[in-house]
Amino acid sequence: MLETRPSVATPLLVPTTTRLGQIHIAVTDPDRALSIWRDVVGLTLIDRSPDRLELGAGGKVLVVLETGANAPVAPHTVGLYHVAIHVPTRRDFARALNRAIAARVRISPTDHLVSEALYLWDFDGNGIEITYETPWRGKFVEHDELMAITPEGKPHSGREPIDVPGLLAELDGDDTPFAPMPEGTRIGHVHVHVDDLDTAMGFYRDQIGFAGQLLSRRYGMGDVNLDYAPHILAFNIWAGRNPSMPPAGAAGLRWFEIVVPDEGTLSEIAKRLKAAGSRTDPIDSGIETRDPAGNRVRILLA
Repeated sequence: MLETRPSVATPLLVPTTTRLGQIHIAVTDPDRALSIWRDVVGLTLIDRSPDRLELGAGGKVLVVLETGANAPVAPHTVGLYHVAIHVPTRRDFARALNRAIAARVRISPTDHLVSEALYLWDFDGNGIEITYETPWRGKFVEHDELMAITPEGKPHSGREPIDVPGLLAELDGDDTPFAPMPEGTRIGHVHVHVDDLDTAMGFYRDQIGFAGQLLSRRYGMGDVNLDYAPHILAFNIWAGRNPSMPPAGAAGLRWFEIVVPDEGTLSEIAKRLKAAGSRTDPIDSGIETRDPAGNRVRILLA
């Protein structure tokens, strides 16, 4: 069943200026990784060293690919489901589709009504979502089924195919139809595999301090947000019953960053984590912790 919003929602405990920082993901082959993350997704290679690739947009690093993995993502384990990279305009979104078509990369163009999304994977099985937010088109509503509704009251599944020809029409007259992602691109949300929905909700909502938005036992997922509908973190149990931690050396999530605006916010999060029994370790400019499933999270001061 889909729980009613009051049973999930709580007041936001962190400032609305809280955001996601970099995400660190392990890959096995840097050049094959670049053929997806740079050439199809559209991120720019900002820096390269023997052990890492730093990619981003507008000169800002968003994704760090660590190159030391010796095996692809292990199935039925906790870790990354996908990282969502949000672009500022629909033309930028159409360019991403155009790059994928030209590279003959398998994608899944999905219309969520509140956003449009392209889903794809790199060669190691790391999940990627490219997103253009469209909250003015409607909202998700509580229902036996997960569904959305337009401002006029028309129902929408929230999982319909995108009108691909209509999207590509955004490129009419575009002199740079394969241009990379521009300044203003950001990590919009991170979606992880966990082993239990309730403990994940308790961690990201009650300990970190995001607002609860959805907990669907029927679909096996939940999410939290800031002060608007698109989620900032989502979690699911789709890896199966009792998923294990990934084996050493496997590709996949290393950690992701939550960036808070001030020392007070960082201190309050640390206190809530400690009170709940979650381990924290000091790192430069912040703390590191793990969600109850074992996903690493770094909470950093802006």
